[in-house]
Amino acid sequence: FMSLPQYHNIKNSKTGNKMKISGLKVLFASTVLCSGVAAYSVSQNRRNFLTKSTSAAVAAASVAGLSSSFPKPAIAEEPSDSSDPYADYTQTESGLRYKITKEGTGAIPSAGQSVKAQYTGWLDGFDSIKKFDSSRDRGRPFSFKVGAGQVIRGWDESFASMKVGERRNVIIPARLGYGDRGAGGIIPGGATLYFDVELVAIQ
Repeated sequence: FMSLPQYHNIKNSKTGNKMKISGLKVLFASTVLCSGVAAYSVSQNRRNFLTKSTSAAVAAASVAGLSSSFPKPAIAEEPSDSSDPYADYTQTESGLRYKITKEGTGAIPSAGQSVKAQYTGWLDGFDSIKKFDSSRDRGRPFSFKVGAGQVIRGWDESFASMKVGERRNVIIPARLGYGDRGAGGIIPGGATLYFDVELVAIQ
């Protein structure tokens, strides 16, 4: 099973911009190509899949500036529909929802720090038949820099407040994931993503 790819080779011309998918490739570290990750940005131009692009100014921003930009968590209000299976989840100002399933005891990463994470992602709910990617199935964690725009916004936000050893169920709305376009023929446009994530280590 090919896990979620990262698109490459976005071709720009003077007469207009045209996206060309040259193949399904995945970036697992700064120099190594291997299995992909659903949380990884599917294009160097994140505007194609996210509601906001990561500008060069943001990339050059200070670590403190990046970390302060994440929405503050707030306990979600009790929904009118008592059958909501996620009524006990915490909801942030951005609309991300999460529930801590295992408390962590380590440090919280700062923006710009590299971390190792384990995860499994689904469509249509946790543990559904629509699992689209899993580092656990591959037997090795995924590494990325928190707050650097290397992953979808929902991941950056979630890992910015996690402790090492912590495990969460995270519900990521489309605007914090892959937007209206989806990704790789695997994630449909407008899809809500369900992740079981764990912060393994800060590198």
